[in-house]
This record gives sequence, C-alpha cells and structure tokens, in this order.
Amino acid sequence: MFEMLKKFFDFCGKENRSKFYKAVALGVLEAIFTAMKIPAAFFAITAVLRGHIEAKDLVIVIALMLLSTAGKMVVVRYSQMLQTEGGYRTAASKRIEIAEHLRYLPIGYFNDTSLGHITSVTTNAMEQLGDIATRAVMMILQGSITTVVIGIGLFAFDGRIALIAVCGILVFFLVNRQTNRRVAAVADEKIAADKNMVGVVLEYVQGIAEIRNFDLVGQNNARLEQAIDRKRKSDIRAEIAAIPAVGLQNLVSKLTGFVIAGASIWFHLHGSMGLTYTITMLLCSFILFEMLDMAGVYTALLRIIGKCVDLANEILDIPQMDIDGKDIRPEHHDIRLEHASFAYESRKIIDDVTIDIPEKTTTAIVGPSGGGKTTLTSLIARFWDVQSGKVTLDGRDVREYSFDSLMENFSFVFQRVYLFEDTIANNIRFGEPDAPMEKVIEAAKKACCHDFIMALPDGYDTVVGEGGATLSGGEKQRISIARAIMKDAPVIILDEATANVDPENEKELTKAIEALTKEKTIIMIAHRLKTVRHADQILVVDNGHIVQRGTHAELAAQDGIYKTFVEGRQEAASWKIA
Repeated sequence: MFEMLKKFFDFCGKENRSKFYKAVALGVLEAIFTAMKIPAAFFAITAVLRGHIEAKDLVIVIALMLLSTAGKMVVVRYSQMLQTEGGYRTAASKRIEIAEHLRYLPIGYFNDTSLGHITSVTTNAMEQLGDIATRAVMMILQGSITTVVIGIGLFAFDGRIALIAVCGILVFFLVNRQTNRRVAAVADEKIAADKNMVGVVLEYVQGIAEIRNFDLVGQNNARLEQAIDRKRKSDIRAEIAAIPAVGLQNLVSKLTGFVIAGASIWFHLHGSMGLTYTITMLLCSFILFEMLDMAGVYTALLRIIGKCVDLANEILDIPQMDIDGKDIRPEHHDIRLEHASFAYESRKIIDDVTIDIPEKTTTAIVGPSGGGKTTLTSLIARFWDVQSGKVTLDGRDVREYSFDSLMENFSFVFQRVYLFEDTIANNIRFGEPDAPMEKVIEAAKKACCHDFIMALPDGYDTVVGEGGATLSGGEKQRISIARAIMKDAPVIILDEATANVDPENEKELTKAIEALTKEKTIIMIAHRLKTVRHADQILVVDNGHIVQRGTHAELAAQDGIYKTFVEGRQEAASWKIA
C-alpha cells in the first residue's frame, strides 16, 4: 500500500506533492480533533456516574466537543481544497508534460503506437489520477492516520486495550496487502480493456464513412460491442476480486472492536477497570475503526492508480530526440545529405544517399511507392535522425540546431491536411496566435481562399469541424497553404500537396502554391508530370537509393524509372471516353 502511495506522490511533482503533504499534515490535526471526542465522552461519563454534574464539567465537555467539531470543519475544508487543487493540477500538468514530450519523439513512435493508447492515457488515466486517485489516496491516509492517532491515544487510558487495538490495526494492514494482490491480478486486464475500447471507439468514429460505404456497420458494430463488453467484464472482475478482501478487512475491524468491548467488560467484572473507563472503551470500540473501514474500501483502487501512473511514465520514459542544440539562425538555406542512411527496425529505407539542394531552387522527388521519398524529406526536416552520415542546413549538421530553431526554417504542406476544431482565422494563424486579422486576410488572399471563406456563414469566424470535416479537400489544402504563408519559412516541403484535389480546385491550389513558394527553397514529392517538369533538379528514389538525378529534359531522354513515369503520364493524358 505504502509503495503505491509513494509512487503516486513521486508522480505528482514537487509543487503538487507539497499540497498533498500539507493536506496530510492537516489530516493529522483532523485526527487529533476527531480523537478529542474520547476525552469529552470520558468527562461526561465521569460526571454522570458521580451523581451530579458541575458547571465545570459542562464547560469542559462542551469546550472539547466544540473544539473537536469546529477544528475538524476548518481543517477538513482546507485539506479538501489542497487535495482537489493538487489532484487537478497534477492531471493538467502531466497532460501538458506528455504533450510536450510527444513533440520531440521520433515520428515512428506515432506509427507504431495507436491513437487509442495515447488518448486513453491522457484522458481516462489522467482523469482517474486527478479525481478518483486523489480522493482514494487521501481517504486511505486520513483513515490510517486517524486510527493510529486514536490507537496511540488509548495508551493514556488503558495499555491493555491499546495493545489489542494495535494488534487489530496490524492484522487489518496484513489483510490489506492481500487486497492489493487480488486486484493486481486483474488490474492489467482492466487497463488494457480500457485502452482497447478507446481505440476501437475512435477508429469507429473516424472511419464511419467507410464503414457505411462498404455496408460493414454490423461487422464493426460487433467489434465495438466486443470492446465494450470486454471493458464491462474487466470492471466486474476487478470489483469481484476486491469485494472478498474488502469484506475481510471490515470483518477484522469489527472483530477488533468486539474484542475491545469484550475485554473492557471482562476487565471491569474482574475489578481491573473502573466503570468510567469501561464505558469509554466501549465507545472507542465503535469509533476506532470507523475511518479505517472507509479507507479500506479505497485501497482496492491503489493498484489501478499505480497502473495509471505506470502508463503515463511509459510515455514520458520514451527517449526523445536530442533537441538540446543551439538557437541558430542560418544565413543561407542550402541543404545537403551526405552519405545518409536510415533503417526502421531491420528494414533499410535510405541507404548511403548524398544530395545537394541549393538555396532558392526547386527539387522534385519522384519514384515508386515505398521507395523512401517521404522518409527522405523527414530526415531533412529532422522528423527522424539519420543513423549514419549527416544532414546539413547552411553547412551545419541539423543536430546542432535546437529543434525549435530548426523548425523555424521549414513549412510543410501535406497531402493529408489537419485543421483544428476552431475558427478558420485561428487555423490560419495557428503558428502565430497573436497575428492581427489583416495579416490573416493577406495570407488567405495569397492562398486563394479568401473568396470561399467570405462565402461561409460567419466568414473567418466560421468554426470548422474536427480535422476540417466541414470543408472540401481543396479548401482545406488552401487553408493549410495560408497557414504556411503566415509562417513564411525559407524552406517549403510539399508532400503530394495536389494529389487528391479535384480539377475545379487545382487551378486555385496551383496559384496558392506559387504564392507560397516564391523565392523559397522548395522540396516537393509529386506524381504529376506538370508539377515536376519545371523543377531545377529531379531526384528519382527507389529502394532507398537515388537511382537518377537531373532536369526533366535530361531524365526524359534516359532509359529508366523517370522515362517510364513520363510515358505513363502522357499515355494517361491521351485517354478519351469513347
């Protein structure tokens, strides 16, 4: 139990941990105020058995009860405020810490790790730590502290009864260890089922269009129902595992109270305990384990809390890329890959590649799917680190730059555009949140999206759906380009930016790209002939190697992948519907 409590406090961080420690200190005061009921009862019983109640007896009893009640009310108020603030701040700060940590992980982590896992940790796990865990931890500590304080206080009345109470407390904690072991056996499955359910729900919602398209509603409903049913069963198993052990804990506390009551009566009948003490001890037998019983119920949650902490720490322990470089502002933006190699697991994706991309030139990258085109641009932008060789910007290894200062030099327009569930204006000014509206409109006009934005119900204040679901593909692309124009980075990477755009939008999108790429260093991945034919150099990538390089005219005259590429596009352009 105490190991789990230590794990939780260590996880909370210094500032939030101090709030919990203060709450624990206040908990000791609360326990003392609770224990003051016993001497109050002792004085009242003494006065009653004496046959007459004096004024001073009433003053003492009333003073003790008022002090106990008022003191406990004040302490509980501040203690709960500290607990609540510490819990919510812990959840909030850890969510931010995880988000910041994810920023600097290699892109491959997100390829291998399901969205459901990350979402489950940052939502469900943090919610449990911020709310349920805080209450459980403080109830366990409060119950334990109160019981121990009252148990120690019993030595002031009768050492024999105090020893019985101490033995009962020790047995209670031994049984509590068994509770944690029983819950531990099902905790992993409970967490796994929770993670699986979140992942399946997200996948179902994101793929609902395809599911309906292919009439797979029944099949996917079955998978969703299975995930929910697994979660239901794992929750029930966790409860069933805890119930017998919690019941045994309660039985131990009740039996200890029974033994204290029986021993007190036995001592009185044999003349070794006065009636006043006997009645007081009988009262103690009822209140001694009251708080500990309540705490015992929450101890079953400790193993779940520990697993939530472990899940968050697993993400935070993933090694980040080395981002502690210097804040460098390059004078020029020529790029060079020198004998660069990169492998993912056992598969080599880029193999001993050397290329030069002069400043303010356009480099087109073409080649078969899976040849390494996107990986090449990822190495240039340092989404991955090369495993041998190096990538340089203005003659400096990109690893010498701090990650943020390196990213200032790059803007990206991807085939798949993600817009946030926010206004169009805020999506455009995403990289510059405080940019004035005039600058946003100027960028939108350059990206050829001002007209369609103004046609929307609320113009630039129109809120787009998550991922830009309420806009067409071409509209999303142009807003993405406006966002890149706002950033005004000297190096632009275009990854299939026009691949899925309809003919009506293509003309506008081409104008937008021209506005974005003016006087920039351009690196583009493309499959369209008219997109690449005017590039200063074309790199043909296949199986991780640069198999051809040159201008369109040079490569079109050579036998090889590029010539086949050109001929295939020309043949496709000549197709007619009979």
